[in-house]
Parts: sequence; C-alpha cells; structure tokens
Amino acid sequence: MELKSRVKELRARYNLSQGDLGNLVDASRQTISLIERGDYSPSIVLALKIAKVLKISVDELFYLEGGDNNEEV
Repeated sequence: MELKSRVKELRARYNLSQGDLGNLVDASRQTISLIERGDYSPSIVLALKIAKVLKISVDELFYLEGGDNNEEV
C-alpha cells in the first residue's frame, strides 16, 4: 500500500505556495514538495499540523492506495 495525499490540491485551494504552507507548519518547502510527490511520509505531528491549516481531517487529507483494503495492518 502507498500513502497518498490531497495536500497539493488543498494547498492550491487556499492559494498557498509550498513555502507558505511549510512556514505555517514549521516544515521546509522541500518537505512539503516531497509529501506532495509521495516521496515522504510525514510524522503524525506534521500531518496533524497540515490538516489543521488546510481545515480538513487527517484521514481525508492522507489515505492508503493499493493492496487489499481488508488486509490487516
């Protein structure tokens, strides 16, 4: 399974650059870019901060794709 996110979509909705969002959540622009590309899984704390800024729940912002959804983790 792969972690996917809606960060890029929602960041654009609020007209925030990657740097803007990074500043709001105490992360670098590069970290936001990596999250959006799916090359980095954020910590729980960072995921919560991003979700709060983007006014969405973490489970709506990040989701797992692929594999059997009924599979035990």
